[in-house]
Amino acid sequence: MKILVVVDSINIEDSSGSKANVALIHNLVDAGFEVEVYHYTLKNIQLAGVYCFAIPEIKYSPLYFLSRTQRVLSRNFNLNMAGFLESMFGFSFTFFNDTNSIIKALKKRTFQPDLVLTLSKGASFRPHYALLNLPELHSKWMAYVHDPYPIHYYPRPYNWIEVSYKQKQQFFLAVSQKAKYSAFPSLLLQEWMGSYFPNFLKTGMIIPHQNAKYEIKNKEFPTYFDGSKFNIVHAGNLMAQRSPKGLIEGFKLFLNQNPEARKETKLLLLGNASDHTLMLDEYQKSNPEIYIYNGSIAFDAVFLLQKRASVNVILEAKSEISPFLPAKFPHCVSANQVILSLAPYYSETRRLLGEDYPYWSEQDDVNKIASHVGKLYQLWKQNPDNLFLNRRDLEDYLSVDYLKKVINELQ
Repeated sequence: MKILVVVDSINIEDSSGSKANVALIHNLVDAGFEVEVYHYTLKNIQLAGVYCFAIPEIKYSPLYFLSRTQRVLSRNFNLNMAGFLESMFGFSFTFFNDTNSIIKALKKRTFQPDLVLTLSKGASFRPHYALLNLPELHSKWMAYVHDPYPIHYYPRPYNWIEVSYKQKQQFFLAVSQKAKYSAFPSLLLQEWMGSYFPNFLKTGMIIPHQNAKYEIKNKEFPTYFDGSKFNIVHAGNLMAQRSPKGLIEGFKLFLNQNPEARKETKLLLLGNASDHTLMLDEYQKSNPEIYIYNGSIAFDAVFLLQKRASVNVILEAKSEISPFLPAKFPHCVSANQVILSLAPYYSETRRLLGEDYPYWSEQDDVNKIASHVGKLYQLWKQNPDNLFLNRRDLEDYLSVDYLKKVINELQ
């Protein structure tokens, strides 16, 4: 089967979404499919074993001129017209120019695919918008939906109303109706989006974020990491809705209950956390057992630490439901260290780990978090090998073989 992948970005350092997209592309190649990638990274990035075409931005068009004029007015005169313009047109001039750039490149391709897979990141979905304008590809189109869209369809506490919500809603209704197939990283997300766009329940399938082969190039551990300690690692962005307060307070309670653990235990929070800076600064000042790096860290370093952690934390927002499959989930499964899941009762992470998985808690249940950490610490004291995750079922679910099976079953 020939597969054309149209993707926002293949730069694994720019977001967790791009990491997930690249892992999926690698596994499509490893599954034996003939793959070409058209990407809008605006950098000449190549992936091993696959032809990658960097889609150029159209720079001589009225839309390009309007988008740059808007930026100049915003930057130099503090005149932000984005809300007004998007309320009229639904999207920014930059979005329209970007999607036109993608359409133009796809029209010039010579590759004749059996399947066209659109991948995006964040709240963009530019490849999906571009495919809507290429009806000749709709019978081959698989629209991959990585997150709820539009934003007002996010579960609380994430959701808010955009001025262009009606246009974005119509856009995704068209995606649900025109794409022959749809794919979701989680079952809960398919069900969630299908409650708003029922056709996704008919066309949808589950393709989870992938475990792909990844060779760590820099294998030097940072100076703040001591591999001989009981290390609890959370690696990833801490958005406003993902407060680490419950985790930190649970960790502090564990230390108060187990004072002998202070000299050999470390909690490491690594990644952008600008929404929690003041709180984290206060915690770090008074708790030497906590290390916080508030900034971007290269994926090499993150994955190396995840593989050597005693416990990997997956922290999600306080909510009634979390339909997301966190992009870090496959990395944590691959690292093969026990996962401390801090998520709602109804969450994809908890569904996959299983109802009987012992190390799950709501993100703000301080007593339960302290109890989990205490039990894991005692297992580590007996033998660090006690903390291996050893979930072959999850490894298989995130594997090339499962992906190949799903794609081959398309009709």
